Amino acid sequence: MYGTVRQLGDGRWQLRFIRRLPHGQAKVWRAVTEDEELAKWFPTTIEGERRSGARLRYAFPGGQAPPMEGEMLVYEPESVVELRWGPDVLRMELSQVDEGTELTLLHTFAERGKAARDGAGWHVCLDALTAALSGGAGSREQMSAWREVHPRYVQSFGPEAATIGPPDRSG
Repeated sequence: MYGTVRQLGDGRWQLRFIRRLPHGQAKVWRAVTEDEELAKWFPTTIEGERRSGARLRYAFPGGQAPPMEGEMLVYEPESVVELRWGPDVLRMELSQVDEGTELTLLHTFAERGKAARDGAGWHVCLDALTAALSGGAGSREQMSAWREVHPRYVQSFGPEAATIGPPDRSG
């Protein structure tokens, strides 16, 4: 359930999460691409067309951080969605397994120092996705769990992966 981090050959870093979900691929696809479903677990809105090459805009609920620009890099229905998410790349791959759907989330970024922060964030979001798919509460109610899982990511990834903390949300 915990994510891993590795350095890629080009010097960037990549978080990897694999979750086996006891739901059909079509249901999980809707959860990772449709606005109403994303609102239950994804950290931002996604404004823009669902097609490869489309310009996107991301906004954090309640203005927790400034909006970001992006692009839909890959959009293969019920299989792969890949986004330029601000300066990062976020890819979600779905594959059918005997007990449902396997979701692989890959987050590629330049600065190692945010690996623990973002790893804990995606961990909490994926927990919320799992709950939402089963009819439970969404991430907006569960984001405080970040503080509980973050130390595990700092310990696992090392102190150099924890030099960038959460954004200042006091403003």
